[in-house]
Amino acid sequence: MFLEQIGADPSVWRAFEASAIAGQELGRVSFASHEQYRIFFEAGECDAVPAGRLRLESELPAVGDWVTARPVDSALALIETVLPRRTQFSRRAPGKAAAEQVIASNINLAFIVCGLDGDFNPRRIERYLVLAHESGAEPVIVLNKADIARSVAEAVETVEQIASGARVIVMSALQSVEALAGLARDQTVALLGSSGAGKSTIVNGLLGEQKQATGGVRLDDSRGRHTTTSRMLLPLPEGGAIIDNPGLRELQLWAEPAALDEAFEEIRGFAERCRFRDCGHRDEPGCAVREALEIGHVNIERWQSYRKLEAELRHNLLEQDARARAEQKKRWKSIHKALRKHPKYRNE
Repeated sequence: MFLEQIGADPSVWRAFEASAIAGQELGRVSFASHEQYRIFFEAGECDAVPAGRLRLESELPAVGDWVTARPVDSALALIETVLPRRTQFSRRAPGKAAAEQVIASNINLAFIVCGLDGDFNPRRIERYLVLAHESGAEPVIVLNKADIARSVAEAVETVEQIASGARVIVMSALQSVEALAGLARDQTVALLGSSGAGKSTIVNGLLGEQKQATGGVRLDDSRGRHTTTSRMLLPLPEGGAIIDNPGLRELQLWAEPAALDEAFEEIRGFAERCRFRDCGHRDEPGCAVREALEIGHVNIERWQSYRKLEAELRHNLLEQDARARAEQKKRWKSIHKALRKHPKYRNE
């Protein structure tokens, strides 16, 4: 069955059967952009629109979602329910409001693609790793463009030191993608990374056809054009699916502190040895982290990256709390206003 080939295992079918009503079918969101959607059904792919209540509940579907949908005609379906997500890769949405943007859902693997040219940035990889750990998917770091790298061995050593156990794969997108194909088989993979890292070329290699447009990069800074402009889920020929994403210009964190600890496991290990449980790792006595920094067991640049991401997470959590309080206040204000208009309370 086609849906099983792109990830509909028994748990997905159980969730569908527990939620579905007469006339609904199981589908998977294959495209999402500005409230325009496409869904894979067992019989094929069609356009879709979300039911009004999904908009009201701020539960709009994301690429990779399993949904219950009702066919309107042969070319259009109505998305009525988003089934519970097992994993989701999110970032803080662009803009001032503290809000979550789901990039891809129900993924097994997160391929973090970084070019071994001017695109190479260990600090950016760390940021992606935090979000991957938060998502619940397994991160895999893909170092691409090895054929034009100045020193592959040096780059691999640097990345392995920050990978916190994640697999590191070195390749050139113009060469074989067999290593990635073996991992992706029967899985749902999200392809993540900046523009120009070679994601679209990797997608074409995995699909065995020129499905996604590819573009060059500027020689002065290795930055690429957005050859992929929308998120989409593409079935893999040997089973599984890949979610291709445009390069993310902004990658602000949307995660819990535990995800930061997973991405910086060696710092967490030293922090657990500190004399005080609430140690701030500044000038407290018995700070194992400061001691590790002094003797070189923790890289200073990595420590500074940890501190920066930690401050960003803390700021996000404070903003989320403030927003939740404001929304609750607004909700109670509406309730009290409605009560004052109710005949029972008008004369009290």
